[in-house]
This record gives sequence, C-alpha cells and structure tokens, in this order.
Amino acid sequence: MHKPLVVLAGLLMMSSTVATAQLKVIISGGFSSAYEQLLPEFERTTGTKVTTGSGASQGTGPQTIAAQLARGETFDVVVLSREGLRELIAANRIAAGSDADLAQVPLGVAVRAGAAKPDVSTVDAFKRAVTSARTVAVPGSTSGIWLVKELFPRLGIADKVNVKATPRGSGATDMVAAGEADLAVMPVSEILRAPGVEFGGTIPSEIQLVQVFSAAIVAGSKETGAARRLIDFLASAQAAAAIRKYGMEPLGKRGGN
Repeated sequence: MHKPLVVLAGLLMMSSTVATAQLKVIISGGFSSAYEQLLPEFERTTGTKVTTGSGASQGTGPQTIAAQLARGETFDVVVLSREGLRELIAANRIAAGSDADLAQVPLGVAVRAGAAKPDVSTVDAFKRAVTSARTVAVPGSTSGIWLVKELFPRLGIADKVNVKATPRGSGATDMVAAGEADLAVMPVSEILRAPGVEFGGTIPSEIQLVQVFSAAIVAGSKETGAARRLIDFLASAQAAAAIRKYGMEPLGKRGGN
C-alpha cells in the first residue's frame, strides 16, 4: 500500500475510534450515586467519553426522561426505574432486548440531620409517623406515585397525610433539610446521597416497594456498541461494591421487561 493510502487509512481508523467513543446517558436519581462513582473507571478503561443528563423516571412535567425523549433530545442509554422503562418500551423508545436490571432498593425515611428519628419499624408505627408529620415529602416519580395512589389509600390514611410531591427526589430531601417537611419517604439510595438529611430506617416489609433500577439502549442510537459496554459494566460484579454502598442490592439481570 502506498504511503498516502496508509496515512489515509490511519486517519479513517482514528476518526472511527473518536466517533464511536461518544456516549450520551440520561439517568434518574435512584441509581445516580453508584453511577457517578463507577463512570470514571468505565471511561478510563474503555476510552469512551460519556455525557450524562438527568430526568425523573416517571411523572409529569418537562424534565421526565420520557418527556425529554418525546421532544427529540437524543440519548444512547437510559437508566431509570423498571416501571419507567416499561413505559418507554411501550412507547417504542427502547431498542428491543437491550434492557438489564442493575439493582434494587427499598423505600426508607429521611429526617433532617440531627432531628429525632421516628419509629417506622411496624405498619402501625409508620402510619403514626406519616400522619403526625406536618408535611411528608415524596418524589413525584415512581415511589411517590405508588405511595400516594396505592399505599396511603390501602392503609386508610390518604386523607390524613399532608403529602408534598416534588419533581425530583432531591427536591424531597431538600424540603426535609430546610425544615419544610418533617419526613421524606423515598428510595434509600437517594436518601444516603443527600446533604442535610439522615436515614431514619426502611419502611416495613409488609408495605414495602422494592424498586428496581434498569438500563437500556435508546431506539435509534448510533452508539450501540459503546452503549452495550456501559450497560454490561454497570451490571457486572465490578459494580457491586459501589451499588451496595448506597443501600442497593446488585441484580445484573438481562431482559427484565
């Protein structure tokens, strides 16, 4: 091969490498802490540059993951609750067979740092805690929807709890940290990462929602190879320690839809 052709081939290979090393991810709050800890290792070992956006798994408003995809914002990978992912699959936003369950996490209670922690160890104790609170903050996404529409009505306390839903989980913990709410009920992983609050315990198993966080490739992604490598990494044994650090249990399972 002539030298100019060798140089041209090398440049084309370099261009291809650069082009395939760009990845856009959008993630909800529940898995964010583990993801943020793991991402630098993935970028270092693969040479892939990842840009990360944020959105709620479910709910209303312009900043949900579904709303951002619907208005044409482009991403290669989504990481969100399994409930939110099912909605995206139904809307044909996800590449078939690309999903994997990464971790599961229970719901817990957050209190302001230094405040007394209520007893939430039994169903009756939990009912007393949330009905006696001036305000209970919840995310406006998967866990908050379940609490407001399913759990509180089932317990017969829907009209006795002063609930404030915030667009994102961070808003619920911010309310508690500022003294605007006595409690927040939400995934433990979001409580453990939040400033100004403390973890007050998980809610009882009889009324627990163990939330699953999943990842998938967005339909139409041009970076499916890098996207698959990222999902495989997040689902691997290598990610387990970071996942457990934030109160979650690793799953690493394919095709949970």
